[in-house]
Amino acid sequence: MTFTTRPTLQGTFGMVSSTHWLASQAAMGILERGGNAFDAAVTAGFVLHVVEPHLNGPGGEVPAIVATAGDPTPKVLCGQGPAPAGATIAYFRSLGLDLVPGSGPLAAAVPGAVDAWLLLLRDHGTLRVEDVLEPAIGYAAAGHPLIARVGETVAAVRGLFEEDWHTSAQLWLRAGRPPAAGELFTNPAYARTLQELVKAGQAAGTDREAQIEAVRRTWRQGFVAEAIDRFSRLPFRDSSGRAHPGLVTGADLAGYSATWEEPVTLDWHGYSVAKTGFWGQGPVLLQSLAVLDALDDPRAYDTATAYGIHSQAEALKLAFADREAWYGDSADVPAKTLLSREYARERAALLHDRASTDLRPGRPDGAEPALPDHVRRGRGRSGERVDATTGEPTVTRDGVTRGDTCHVDVVDRWGNMISATPSGGWLQSSPTIPELGFPLGSRLQMFWLQEGLTSSLVPGRRPRTTLSPTMVHRDGEPVLACGTPGGDQQDQWQLPFLLRHLVDGRSLQEAIDAPAWHSASPPASFYPRDSEPGVLVVEDRVGDDVLAGLRAYGHEVRPSAPWSLGRLCAVTRDPRTGVLAAGANPRGMQGYACGR
Repeated sequence: MTFTTRPTLQGTFGMVSSTHWLASQAAMGILERGGNAFDAAVTAGFVLHVVEPHLNGPGGEVPAIVATAGDPTPKVLCGQGPAPAGATIAYFRSLGLDLVPGSGPLAAAVPGAVDAWLLLLRDHGTLRVEDVLEPAIGYAAAGHPLIARVGETVAAVRGLFEEDWHTSAQLWLRAGRPPAAGELFTNPAYARTLQELVKAGQAAGTDREAQIEAVRRTWRQGFVAEAIDRFSRLPFRDSSGRAHPGLVTGADLAGYSATWEEPVTLDWHGYSVAKTGFWGQGPVLLQSLAVLDALDDPRAYDTATAYGIHSQAEALKLAFADREAWYGDSADVPAKTLLSREYARERAALLHDRASTDLRPGRPDGAEPALPDHVRRGRGRSGERVDATTGEPTVTRDGVTRGDTCHVDVVDRWGNMISATPSGGWLQSSPTIPELGFPLGSRLQMFWLQEGLTSSLVPGRRPRTTLSPTMVHRDGEPVLACGTPGGDQQDQWQLPFLLRHLVDGRSLQEAIDAPAWHSASPPASFYPRDSEPGVLVVEDRVGDDVLAGLRAYGHEVRPSAPWSLGRLCAVTRDPRTGVLAAGANPRGMQGYACGR
């Protein structure tokens, strides 16, 4: 029997898996009250804003993939806010910048998460705004025991808060120190913000959809937008070392709405794997699966051998190279070719028994790849040790954050399913807006300040996010929703998980608990956009023989602690029997699944 840290949960009523136990249980409570998976996911989303403020917030974003009982075809909910109208390459260059800062007001995109959650509630939920916000309001007003990592994050940026971001210091250094692990923490300003939104909905009458639309208008055009507009104009120090005001205005919020979109899918081994579009990194998972398939070698799917891990890592490197050249929202993407069998075979021919240290984007349809100068010159290789974490952020003292994010998956007894990856708007990303109780995000750092790229900074376009929820269908029915925090590592950690569960047939918890790894070769999406070609970070419990084999293939192996990589969540549904299942990551002792 394979060892697991906890059982794979099974039942027929409902299942939730998220990166924080309070969010999981709050969502389960909504299912118990008769709500569906989408009501539960919205509830979890707002609770995560409160209990994981170092990983996401109302000023951030959320992409999700949903399938409903009435229409199991997957749909993408895009809650990724675009660049504000004033965010031009010329403006940033006029400030003497060649990269968008990794923190501070200048790096903020238009907030997208709240409008997306409300759109989901309107179109597919069954409950009212007051119902789904009740747990988050309770935790913000009455308090919740803080996880240790929140205080550690505040400690990392304490100097910045005390010297410049005084509104953040007022919230997070109230006792003259960072909050301690387990300390009961309240956010009265955010509780009032949510309460005012509820009141705005109630004032719109008794119709549920009218109430939700009133809340959306109040967020985008009322007191929230007004407060963001005022505060965004104030200069604060960012990672450039200088103070700059932000660019997000009330007009930007008024002009934004979350959207429903078609996913990008790949038919693979009898499954259909769905990801968000090429404005995010999600399709790298599909490209990697296609390349592995094109190798026509079953050994490449083995997640426990040096050859298998080598093959998977090299396939991912090729996909991430294409991400750098071809993914983004600022120009046309050759999507059809990138996911074609012919292109996969062409890319698979580049894989050999030696680890590559080169960035090798392809030439779909014969087109010449356009790489950022920053990447082409090989700038940014830090030479420093990559922090091997569970997907919690690595935070510098100026607020620059890498490897952030939350995740939540829900499936209910009717067959509704959702995978969502909320992120951004971290407590360390930008100064707290005092009357609202939360900061803006720093997602603009994903753009390049160079013309002519698919990910060039363009007003109104979406930054190329790393957020990457996943949904898997079989015979037209949703069978799996999964995802993980981890920035550029998200799809790297999901790939072996899917191989273990879908190919090897391991249970969810077995697939989550198995040793994890990732390549540090892909150029980072986060400021200062560095990379470490050839470095492969591996949990050392894979065994000495596997580590030695990977070194023999030419990888610069960096052993990581036995339980240190990834924060996967997952739920499943068997359409034949109606049996539901859930698993959650034990690393970090924070993610939990619940259900019955």
